[in-house]
Amino acid sequence: MKKFVIAALALFLTLINFQVSAQVQTDYRKSDIYTQADMDAAIEIINEQFSQWEGCTLLNIRYAGDDCNSAENLRWMNELANARKYDVKFVQCIEFLSDFYASKDTEGHTTFEPDSEYKNWQWWLAREEGGNWQLMSFGY
Repeated sequence: MKKFVIAALALFLTLINFQVSAQVQTDYRKSDIYTQADMDAAIEIINEQFSQWEGCTLLNIRYAGDDCNSAENLRWMNELANARKYDVKFVQCIEFLSDFYASKDTEGHTTFEPDSEYKNWQWWLAREEGGNWQLMSFGY
């Protein structure tokens, strides 16, 4: 019986997660650098961070384009890593933009303005050669 309850709960949580994820529009755009799997791995990290924002609903997320993987932005990612004392050498960076809604319930829980929509929220991630994405910066 205990295994059944655990399995049922796991299925329920999976269905809820799928339903929430299905509502978020994703625009991968064309990329000559990244595959959809590369982008999905980065989006998964963004979703993990976003899921901690009480009262906020992610409306859409979109790849900012290949121009984000510039030498200047890569230098910035490595400067952030050095400032945080990460022992890494990033070779790629990626930017996503998102729109989200902060409900009335955010009042007192976040710094977001309650009952407001935020557009073009930036998400910057970077990775080492053959490594996983790391969320380095987000905001306006």
